[in-house]
Amino acid sequence: MNRGIIRYTLGRILCFTALLMAPSLIVALIYNEGWPGLFPFLLSMLATGLTGFALCFRQPAKKDFYAREGFVIVALSWLSLSFFGSLPFLLSGTINSPINAFFETASGFTTTGSSILINLGSISHSIIWWRSFTHLIGGMGVLVFALAVMPKIESADVFIMRAEVPGPIFGKVQARLSSTARILYIIYLSMTAILVILLALGGMPIFDSFIHAFGAAGTGGFSSRANSIAYYSSPYIQYVLGIAMIMFGINFNLYYAALFHNIRNFFKSEELRWYLGIIGAAMLLICINLSPMYDSVSLLIRNVFFTVSAIITTTGFSVTDFNHWPVFSRVVLLLLMFIGGMAGSTAGGLKISRVVIYIKSTLHELRRRISPNRRLPMSFEHKSLGDELVRQTHFYLSTYIFVFIGIMFITAISAPTFITAFSAVAATFNNIGPGLDMVGPAGNYEGLNDLSTFALSIGMIMGRLEIFPVLVLLSPRTWPRG
Repeated sequence: MNRGIIRYTLGRILCFTALLMAPSLIVALIYNEGWPGLFPFLLSMLATGLTGFALCFRQPAKKDFYAREGFVIVALSWLSLSFFGSLPFLLSGTINSPINAFFETASGFTTTGSSILINLGSISHSIIWWRSFTHLIGGMGVLVFALAVMPKIESADVFIMRAEVPGPIFGKVQARLSSTARILYIIYLSMTAILVILLALGGMPIFDSFIHAFGAAGTGGFSSRANSIAYYSSPYIQYVLGIAMIMFGINFNLYYAALFHNIRNFFKSEELRWYLGIIGAAMLLICINLSPMYDSVSLLIRNVFFTVSAIITTTGFSVTDFNHWPVFSRVVLLLLMFIGGMAGSTAGGLKISRVVIYIKSTLHELRRRISPNRRLPMSFEHKSLGDELVRQTHFYLSTYIFVFIGIMFITAISAPTFITAFSAVAATFNNIGPGLDMVGPAGNYEGLNDLSTFALSIGMIMGRLEIFPVLVLLSPRTWPRG
């Protein structure tokens, strides 16, 4: 284990994070928040920057960098970001508990959108901005962002991106990883800017337009309003955000292919067809189930479209309290929570590609049992599925289930009902935000004790990093003596 390169890279990431707090200072000045608005961010930037400088001041003697170092750096970076990113909440007095502040920040960076805050109207604009800005930073990946703008970290790029970019298959759009990161972030930020403009044209205040664009881009879901998107009562805003959430749930490599190669390649994606098909099927099933509850067909379709978009992309915005929907509709939403968006997108969940591989491998095994002597090829995205990829995908599912159950046991200590405990873990581990029952769209996570809150915070980070970086970090074998 090359501890020197881990220390050095982590320090550079923290220095970079300190700079990302600067826009919050500008917001504090624009809204005349004075010293109480500036102080939390100035001190947080100083603490984060000095810690980072102390770690990266001395370059490592050895620059060897392998997969193990990549996993450790990614896990330590996200834990450190959640700690240092929580300082503005604590120093401003917005959140008094360090555990709750860590939870809120981890929820932001992992684009989960779960919250312990109740009265958003009493919170300063600069804190609201920082809270949602963490969605934008974390959406495409904090370290991927760093790779896009920082000097090249030798051979570290590929191991960092493999550990942070979600999905069973890691793909490059350029030979150089720094170029890949830069191109993906240009697409990501351009789409965010367009969404800000579209929301502002729909009558949303410009500050709120930024906040909700950050939430949709990172598929996070933090809002500047207590009742989320329902506050605006605007069909235009609902449809714009609904479509935007679906777009940010698509693999960004497809956008690159459409822009710089052939747009037909975009629609050839098998994962995209599954993604859109699942959205359509979920909408149809829920609309049929909810039809007796609605007099207006247009309102029914709009609410279902927005909710399905928010849940499958793990964004978590809400326009209606689906806690009051029939059990069948809530079960459909719960399944969407686990499925998530496409690999290589900003969405959480298991990812469409893994779900498709699970389905195909199960059907393949059934056909093989029926016809054991036949050669039955199995493919995905026009490529043959190798045994190793199928094995890794199933191993991820078994690990996912064990970790999920472990976190649920801890959460059950303070959760009032099984539905609360189960959906709280489903919503945080899959980076969605709202769950069901006490943690539904009209509730929050404040009622859970510190142990449950911390466990869910780690669950959010594990879910965002797809479990293994954190497990590698915690494994004794990762840190051999001597």
